[in-house]
Amino acid sequence: MKMKIKKFGWIIMMCTAIAIGNVMSSCSDDTNGENGGNGGNGSTDPEVTYDGTTAYSKGVLFNNGTELGNGDQHFVFTGDVTLEKGTYLLKGWVYVADGAKLRIPAGTIIKGDKQTMASLIIEPGGYVEMKGTKEAPIVMTSEEAPGQRRPGDWGGLIIGGKAKNNQGTQQIEGGPRTIHGGSNDADNSGIFQYIRVEFAGYPFETDKEINGITFGSVGSGTTIDHLQVSYSNDDSFEWFGGAVNCKYLVAYKGWDDEFDTDNGFSGTVQYCLSIRDPRIADTSQSNGFESDNNGTGADIAPFTTATFKNVTFIGPMAAKNTDFQNISEYITAGDMYPDNKSKLGLFQSAMQIRRSSKLSCENTLAVGYPIGLIVDGEKGNTVQYSKNGDFHLKNIIFAGMGVVGSDNNKKYEDYLYNRETGTYDESQVSYSHTFFKSEASNKVMTEAELGLADPMNTGQNYCPATAIMGTDGNYIGAFRDTNDNWLEGWTNFDPQNTVY
Repeated sequence: MKMKIKKFGWIIMMCTAIAIGNVMSSCSDDTNGENGGNGGNGSTDPEVTYDGTTAYSKGVLFNNGTELGNGDQHFVFTGDVTLEKGTYLLKGWVYVADGAKLRIPAGTIIKGDKQTMASLIIEPGGYVEMKGTKEAPIVMTSEEAPGQRRPGDWGGLIIGGKAKNNQGTQQIEGGPRTIHGGSNDADNSGIFQYIRVEFAGYPFETDKEINGITFGSVGSGTTIDHLQVSYSNDDSFEWFGGAVNCKYLVAYKGWDDEFDTDNGFSGTVQYCLSIRDPRIADTSQSNGFESDNNGTGADIAPFTTATFKNVTFIGPMAAKNTDFQNISEYITAGDMYPDNKSKLGLFQSAMQIRRSSKLSCENTLAVGYPIGLIVDGEKGNTVQYSKNGDFHLKNIIFAGMGVVGSDNNKKYEDYLYNRETGTYDESQVSYSHTFFKSEASNKVMTEAELGLADPMNTGQNYCPATAIMGTDGNYIGAFRDTNDNWLEGWTNFDPQNTVY
C-alpha cells in the first residue's frame, strides 16, 4: 500500500511537470512572438537596453500588455510580434527597426498618448502589417475623451522605405530620427489596409508637425489602400520620394495640404476624396495638391512624376458653406483650435504644382477653392515643363472656383505674370488658366451643374447622382455615382464624438 502511494505521487508529479512544460511551450510559441518574456500576456515587461537616450527592445508591449512602447521619446522595437485584437495606448516615438516585424490585427484601436507625442514609425527594412477590414478597420486616434479631441493630439503614422528619392537619403519630416531612401523602388514596408488616423500631427516644435500619414521613400512592394486621415494638424498625406502605389484615400478636414508630394515621388494614386473644414487652413496657405520636386526647385532626378487619378476635392467654397470668407476673422478653427501654437492662414488652390515638379492628374473633380490651378514658376522649371508636355492635366473639372488660375503663390488674381519684369498684364488671364484650358478635356463649371449628393453624410455634397464621364471613357471624380460607395463601413465622419 505504501509503495502504491509513492508510485501514485510520482505519477502526479510527472503529470504536473508535463503540464507546466506544455504551458511554458505554449507561451513561447504564442502568436505575440517574443515580447521579452511576456508573450503578449502582460505578466512581465520586456527587457529594455539603452544606447544613450535611445531604448531598444525585442518586445513592444508594456504595462500588462496595454501599452505600445515604454514611453521613451525614442523606443526602438527590434523583435517579431503579432498583437492580439484590442485597445492599446501608444507611448513615445515607437520605431519598428530594420529587420523587425509587427502585425496589428483588424479591429484594433490604438490611442496616441499626448504627453509623449506618440507616433508609430516604420523604419527602412522594418515590416508592419496593419490589415484592417471594411467591417473592422484599425483606428489610430486621440486618447482624449469624446468632445475634447483636437488636431495634433498625438504624432502620426510614418512609413519609411528603401526606394529612391532625389536627395539620396534624408531624415523624415517632423522630427523622428529615421533616415529613409535607397535604390530599391520595389521595396516592401508592409501591408496597410482599412486604417483610420485621427487627430494626429503633434507639433514637437513650432511649425514642425508630423503629418497624418507620411511616406518616406516607400517602395511599390508595399500595399496601401483604404486609409482615412481626419483632423490632421499638418498635411493629411505626404510622400517624400518612393514609388508606392495607393488606392482609396480619404483626407477629412485637415489643417494644411491634402496630398503633398516631394523629392521624386513616382507612384500612382487613385480614388481619393478630400473634404475641407472651411474654418481650418494653414499659415502657409492650404491646397489640395502641393507638389514639389524639392525645396529649391533644382532639376534633380528622380523627378516628382506621380500620377493621381479619380480624385474629388471639396473645398471651403462649396455650396453648403454659405457664409465662407477667405479671411482670418472667419478661419479660426472654431472648437477645433488645438491651442498648441499651430498657426492659421488662408485657403489657396485645388492644385499647386511648383519647384520643378512634374505631377500629372487625370479624371478629377475639384469644387470650391479660391484658385483652381497654380503652375508656380517662382522656383525651378515647372512652367517650362508644362510647356514641354512633361506632365499633363486631363479630364479635370473645376467647379465653383474663385478663379481658374493664378501664376504665383498667395496671389488670388487670374492675371498673366511676367517673371522677368515682375509685372502683371491684367488684360490677359494667367498662364495657369491658359494651360488648364489648353487641354480640351478640361472643363470649368458651376457646382450646381454637377448634381452632387452626400450618401455617406459627410456634411458636404461630394458624389454625382449619375456618372460624369470624361473624354477617355472613364468617369471623373472618386466615385462613379451614388451606387459606388467604397467609403461604406470603414470610414468615420464624426470622430470627435465616437466612443472608442
